[in-house]
Amino acid sequence: MLLINIVRQFVRRHDLFGPGTRVLAAVSGGSDSVALAHILHELDAAGELRLAGLVHFNHQLRAAAGGDEQFVAALGESLGVPVLTDRDDVAERARRERRSVEDAGRAARYAFFERARALAGADVVALGHTRDDQAETFLLRLTRGAGPRGLGGMYPRNGDIVRPVLACRRADLVQWLSDFGRPFVEDETNRDVSIPRNRVRAELLPLLEARFNPAIVDILADEAELAREAWQWMDAAAKELAARLVRPVAAQGAELVYEIDVADLVALPLALRRAVLWRTMSEVAGARSISFGHVDAAIRLTGQTGDDRIDVPGQRLERVGSRLVLRGRSADTVGRTLAKDSHLFRYPLSIPGEVALPEAGCLVSAEALAADTSSDGVSAAMRNGESGEMGTHVALVRGDLFAGSLAVRNRRPGDRFRPIGLDGRKKLQDFFVDRKVARASRDAVPIVVDEMDRIVWVAGYGIDEAFRVTDPAQAVLILKLKALGGSA
Repeated sequence: MLLINIVRQFVRRHDLFGPGTRVLAAVSGGSDSVALAHILHELDAAGELRLAGLVHFNHQLRAAAGGDEQFVAALGESLGVPVLTDRDDVAERARRERRSVEDAGRAARYAFFERARALAGADVVALGHTRDDQAETFLLRLTRGAGPRGLGGMYPRNGDIVRPVLACRRADLVQWLSDFGRPFVEDETNRDVSIPRNRVRAELLPLLEARFNPAIVDILADEAELAREAWQWMDAAAKELAARLVRPVAAQGAELVYEIDVADLVALPLALRRAVLWRTMSEVAGARSISFGHVDAAIRLTGQTGDDRIDVPGQRLERVGSRLVLRGRSADTVGRTLAKDSHLFRYPLSIPGEVALPEAGCLVSAEALAADTSSDGVSAAMRNGESGEMGTHVALVRGDLFAGSLAVRNRRPGDRFRPIGLDGRKKLQDFFVDRKVARASRDAVPIVVDEMDRIVWVAGYGIDEAFRVTDPAQAVLILKLKALGGSA
């Protein structure tokens, strides 16, 4: 299929623009954006849009940046459209605002796009992101930790930003330009593998193509589309549920206060529960970021029987009887906070299976006790300390209580369980204090949990009373902890 027709179909499928839409093309000078400009110019000639001009932002990060700006000016002249340019010392801005150069550059660039759109009287600004960019984004977010919202990658439309060539491969755009003798400029920083995206492009994707799947770019781009569709559905459902379940509460000053009936919340499927909480917590947090760990802590709070509270960015969450109360907090409020996101980990554990925990320097495995093991054998194992909380590296737990796979994570605020020999539930924090676990080591202790996130085994310290093997006739699961490269 001709490249131009691939773009046409994608534009129609996502309703990016029509015959009367005034479009600005963001052009850096590289192959993707130059191809975008030529494609939009052809679509303009066919009456399918109105190309209002080109926009170029000079980040002043490279000696060749001025030449790129001149190249784009010449391209605009050859296409017969105006060129709007702006520049900023992005490196200085990053230092001043204490953010990465990439983040500062993106903020400055998009702010300029909006100013240019208003100045040109344009409806949208088109960017030259490709299918390869989508695959790279998916991998970057996967390695950093993301759910369906993040793995959805770049959207065909995001407000006034559209991406008409998102269905095209980068190599196809380069070939198309070459076929028609249309020049573009090379950005030498694309070869700098100290930049994470370039490292994914130059090292990880070629490895995956060569060793796993030659079509990996298309596979990952398709996965991003599936994740995006799943998130759009989930977010719409969460929005509708939040309108019904989340109640505003009168509060002094400008702080937001919401409350949610816990019974209504826990009745939702876990994925929707997370989405409703993330949406509500994000609204209270304002510009602060709400992560998986923060939502996970809120879910743990709803599972407790007594009143408790935790602090997360921009707010305090309180369990007050049957209600979960979210109180907005000013930026300078001091209180108990979650561990940094970089300290949080969670891995699925199959049955049977084994998972490595690089953060904790150990392995955790799970296997069912052989079906032909005699009752005397189970009893002997129990007497030898491979049961309950007596075994330091091995625990026997009831296998009949697990409908699905397990997971291994580290602690979360609000964690509680019922240690054997104690009457009632105990905060994991207090359990660690009683066991004299060093504060610096507590975030590295593996916690085995079931599909409902109930604590099964605090590895090396004890299991929950509910999972204790009390009868040799019960199905038994063996959990083991061993050092990476070592033995149990």
